[in-house]
Amino acid sequence: MTQVPLTNTGRWIILVCAFFGWFFCGFHMQITQLTGQPAAIDLLAQSGTVDANQHKIYAKRAKDKSITADEKTQLDAWNSAIGRWFAWHQCAFLFGGAAGGLAFGWLGDRFGRSKAMAGSILIYSSMAAAASLAQTQEQLWMLWFFACTGVGGMWPNGVALVAEAWSGLSRPALAGAIGTAANIGIFVFASVAAEYPISPNDWRWAYLVGAGPFALGLVVLAIVPESPKWLAAQANQLAAAKDAPSTLGVFQPAMLGITLIAIVLATVPIVGGWGTANWMNPWADEFGAELTPPDYGLKARMNQARAITGSVGSLLGGWIAHMLGRRLTYFLVSVLSLIIAQYIFWFLVPTDASFLIWVAILGFVSGVYFGWLPFCLPELFPTRHRATGAGVGFNFGRIVTACLLFVAGTLMTTFGRDYAAIGRLTSLLFILGMVFIWFVPDTSKRELAN
Repeated sequence: MTQVPLTNTGRWIILVCAFFGWFFCGFHMQITQLTGQPAAIDLLAQSGTVDANQHKIYAKRAKDKSITADEKTQLDAWNSAIGRWFAWHQCAFLFGGAAGGLAFGWLGDRFGRSKAMAGSILIYSSMAAAASLAQTQEQLWMLWFFACTGVGGMWPNGVALVAEAWSGLSRPALAGAIGTAANIGIFVFASVAAEYPISPNDWRWAYLVGAGPFALGLVVLAIVPESPKWLAAQANQLAAAKDAPSTLGVFQPAMLGITLIAIVLATVPIVGGWGTANWMNPWADEFGAELTPPDYGLKARMNQARAITGSVGSLLGGWIAHMLGRRLTYFLVSVLSLIIAQYIFWFLVPTDASFLIWVAILGFVSGVYFGWLPFCLPELFPTRHRATGAGVGFNFGRIVTACLLFVAGTLMTTFGRDYAAIGRLTSLLFILGMVFIWFVPDTSKRELAN
């Protein structure tokens, strides 16, 4: 069946809405990072598990080396509980994102990209509003898990819709624009948090900000046109009931190899990038809280530094992949990310003068991944499995990351709250990217498959 072309207005509506849908996901990424520890302290204090005031006093005494043995024992117990719930909070985002990528990816392939994208935005904003009312850690975990299913569903549908709506010549730049949207959202939210620091006494406002995109979801539902490639593929399914897209389709023998490669390629930047950033946040939070006076804005400034350069890296990622080649670009980014992350975690601490500079450099280099992924992942899958394949590939890495973070959180006593040691470990995953990229098919000279 002949595809009905989109109007220029329709293309721009798709691009703008997909950009802002992923932009607000950057808010949710920052909410996860910046509220995890403060919310844990507050909610654990409400349940009587932690004495927030004494925790602050003991932490200061530990830094001054004036803490008694009994106080040290109590502080370690509190820190273990806080660290465990911090890790669980990250897992809510990661498991939720993985579940949403699979579920909303299938919905996008079955019922349309624009509808699934609208549903994703409505879910992540409405559940953020509900999370602002959480009274226990368990409530916060459950509500944030559901919020993050929407974050996971936004990426595959937005990327598939933009990739299918725009010409091949435009895709490198547009993939970069979509890839950088979340980093810009991260920077904007981090800038707000730098002015209004998130602390154990004041963290709920962040979730209310995350509820703001609900109006965008309604706009997407009302005016965003559907992908012409998807419409044509639907019309060409002569036996729709038998041949309708399935979440298992990407795991069938004919596509299993490509799906596994996509999972590895998306897992490396998520485990490596998210893993390093995840442990930099409590690391910076801990060092900032121990300063006199406490500097609760240090972690927000760190995220600003990483996000603004990450935005540039993401914006250029598609173009760099187009110019240097898909495989060489990914390989070089993996090598440089490994070297920089290892340097930061071995030789620096968050209060060093050069710390933010090196975080910014890492942000730029690792940011290229997130311009590469929306440009290259859709090329690996045919239209009828594109959203599911991209969603499974991009979000499966969240499951691996969540498992690693949960183990790290559970073993905080073993690590001695050594966030640098955990960061050194998780950043070794970049080595997998250096190896597995050479197994990906070279899609440089072909357009999107039908």
